Amino acid sequence: MSKEHNPADLPAHRDKRFDKVRDTWYWKASKPLRVIVHFFLRMKNAYIHYGGFRGMYKRWKQKRGEAVKRVDFGTKSFPAEAQRRLEEETVFSKNIKISILVPLYNTPEKFLREMIDSVKAQTYKNWELCLADGSDEKHPDVGSICAGYQKEDSRILYQKIEKNLGISGNTNVCFSMASGDYIGLFDHDDVMHPSLLYECMKVICEKHADYVYTDEATFTSPNLDDLIVLHFKPDYSPDNLRANNYICHFSVFDAALLEKTGLFRPEYDGSQDHDMILRLTEEAKNVQHIPKILYYWRSHPASVAADIGAKTYAIDAARRAVRDHMKDYYGVEVEVESTRAFPTIFQVRYPIKGEPLISIVIPNKDHETDLRRCIESIQKKSTWRHFEIIVVENNSREQSILDYYRELEAFPEVRVITYDGTFNYSKINNYGVSCAKGDYLLFLNNDTEIITPDWMEQMLMYAQREDVGAVGAKLYYGDHTIQHAGVVIGLGAHRSAGHTHYKMPKEHLGYMGRLCYAQDVTAVTAACLLVKRTVYEEVEGLDETFTISLNDVDFCLKIRAKGYLNIFTPFAELYHYESKTRGMEEGEKLRRYERECAHFREKWKAELEAGDPYYNPNFSLDYSDFTLKF
Repeated sequence: MSKEHNPADLPAHRDKRFDKVRDTWYWKASKPLRVIVHFFLRMKNAYIHYGGFRGMYKRWKQKRGEAVKRVDFGTKSFPAEAQRRLEEETVFSKNIKISILVPLYNTPEKFLREMIDSVKAQTYKNWELCLADGSDEKHPDVGSICAGYQKEDSRILYQKIEKNLGISGNTNVCFSMASGDYIGLFDHDDVMHPSLLYECMKVICEKHADYVYTDEATFTSPNLDDLIVLHFKPDYSPDNLRANNYICHFSVFDAALLEKTGLFRPEYDGSQDHDMILRLTEEAKNVQHIPKILYYWRSHPASVAADIGAKTYAIDAARRAVRDHMKDYYGVEVEVESTRAFPTIFQVRYPIKGEPLISIVIPNKDHETDLRRCIESIQKKSTWRHFEIIVVENNSREQSILDYYRELEAFPEVRVITYDGTFNYSKINNYGVSCAKGDYLLFLNNDTEIITPDWMEQMLMYAQREDVGAVGAKLYYGDHTIQHAGVVIGLGAHRSAGHTHYKMPKEHLGYMGRLCYAQDVTAVTAACLLVKRTVYEEVEGLDETFTISLNDVDFCLKIRAKGYLNIFTPFAELYHYESKTRGMEEGEKLRRYERECAHFREKWKAELEAGDPYYNPNFSLDYSDFTLKF
């Protein structure tokens, strides 16, 4: 093959041809037209995505509000004089000293002073700042600056490390200096909110927490109000933490936990925080989250906040931290791979035990084309072969579906059973389960189609865990927008429940990469839901008082009430051809839906008032895309 026809060279040839076109007069002359065309294409996409002009206008208003909010979460959120005095004069029920640990290494003077000054500005005064300095001989100013602060404030402790011991070793020197009841981990180039320690003390005293973490923001140095990322976190979520060190900053924890976990481990330098947080939260009895921006992570050219490439060794260290943690604490060998979202956002693969039978329960009435596509995709694409399909026939009238049922008799893994009653989604599925043989139950809508061949394995690896209840998949509409990526209670107009990332493009990374890793959620849709039979029986199946809606969310809440986790995984992907333009039902169907919403809100009133633990209260319940409240 000649070089000029080598397929590997085609992109380069295309680029050269395009460069020639861009240099022509007609390309330059057509720029205004291209700008207009692209503008209208963007408007068309926005019109579809946000549901018309009214939705576009609301989104525009919201975006303006968010720009203001970004500033409000900066220095404007610092306590005014009266509030500061109130916090300083607060007497807590516990007398706790908090040791703030900061390993120093060639810290620029501006960063060092701003970091120390932010600790000195704390409204809670019972702290000590432990500074261990591993700076090289070219940076003696680090020590002299710290010495000056020591003279002014006896709570500031400083130790020069003769030989740099690395991030973990230097931090461990800080540990040896600490005498506090609780420990806080602080980076040498970051800044604290003045109320940070005060807010931590409130939670420690009021909720008896032994591990506390806060929300955080990333700012562009040197302007603290130039907030480029606002990270509003969920409450403690172990699966999120394994896939992504979302806790990160700021953490404070009971020093007694170190007796069980040990100190930082040098072999995880670069991701020593992730390793330590995994161990600490595993041992903690009460992990609490403060949903407030109280920590400011400085982004500058040498920081991980600016570019993970600045510390590439951190990626491998983080993989090993997760892998070793699962082996040490659970005796499980997992595979940890980077995802498309970010090098340190991981897909964690759990081993599957044995070959359990999965019973796929599919309710159906007519819709021969949908059901055929669904079943054929299962049969032809699925790599997991130990399954049975139970089609629960309910009052079909069309001859085409009856003919298809006869076709299905040729497949031993497929059974068609009949439920004669009026439509009740919960009853139909419960009846299907009563006829199922599997130890795992997979509820599936007839208008779905499999995309990923290992979809059952991706769900089963989580469903097999003893601490997991329901597992849900990532579902797309036919136009490749997201139909389901986890359910949040209280979301939506009826304040019952709604889907996050709804109608976003298939390839969207999600808020802080959430569409790229398996995570703990309050609920998942029964359009594709896998659960152990034992868990299903423990919660007594689907509540049959929910006939058409919210039965799956109710089911998941019952599972959570028993102490299990529910998980959404984006690595099991299906199409769900439910019409997203059909609008709300009218007449009696609408009234029935509203009655079930009211029933749901009454049954789960306490949970709704408390808020979804995996959806930060700073997010609006009017939008599904993690929009901030006004």
